[in-house]
Amino acid sequence: MNSRLKLVMKSGKAILGYKHSLKSLRKGKSKMILIASNCPHLRKSEVEYMAMLAKTQVHHYAGDNTSLGTACGKFFNCSVLSIIDGGDSDILSSSTKE
Repeated sequence: MNSRLKLVMKSGKAILGYKHSLKSLRKGKSKMILIASNCPHLRKSEVEYMAMLAKTQVHHYAGDNTSLGTACGKFFNCSVLSIIDGGDSDILSSSTKE
């Protein structure tokens, strides 16, 4: 998953952060949402509900918010990530098979 995520950050378009991810969900731009394992329960359920309304797939990332931020190539924590364009990565099609 980390290698696919790096490819998305390099060739595609992704939004980091809870507030901006919710905005992209409301606008219908988001294709996939990744949620870190230690994201607060209330925030997680809110993002899942918005994703259900937007008919967007949700993937629960195995690592915590620090490892999700590191996998994106950033030096800060990130609990919610929204993928808008997959780019050269097969992350959007492969995550449904897993």
